[in-house]
Amino acid sequence: MSYRVIDVRGDVGLRAEGKTIEECFVNAGLGLYSLITDINLVRAEEKKEITLSEQTFEDMLVSFLNELIFQFDAYGFIGRTIKVDIKENTLRAEVYGETFNPEKHERKLLVKAATYHNLVLKKENSHWTAEIIFDI
Repeated sequence: MSYRVIDVRGDVGLRAEGKTIEECFVNAGLGLYSLITDINLVRAEEKKEITLSEQTFEDMLVSFLNELIFQFDAYGFIGRTIKVDIKENTLRAEVYGETFNPEKHERKLLVKAATYHNLVLKKENSHWTAEIIFDI
């Protein structure tokens, strides 16, 4: 896992990295989940499939993370393992996890949304980096 929390006043930020854009998105998703709970306690019992299309990779990243937040808010689904495939303007993801259980899973932050504020998504040489700020 290649992600870490970055210091942001009033909200929370995350820096995710990967050798491919897909790996960068996976690490951003896992980083998001780690803000919500200890993902080491999450079991991969269910699978959620996500498909979305956007014009830019930046839009795709924000939409992807907001869909993960929606799945948690609406259905209590928290992921542990993520697989991402990006072809042109379409992202397909499989997220493996389970329903959040407050007796089993520690509740950390209440993440409301991924934002475009100071959003960074760039490729340097053969390495992708994303920095994203979440409303909490």
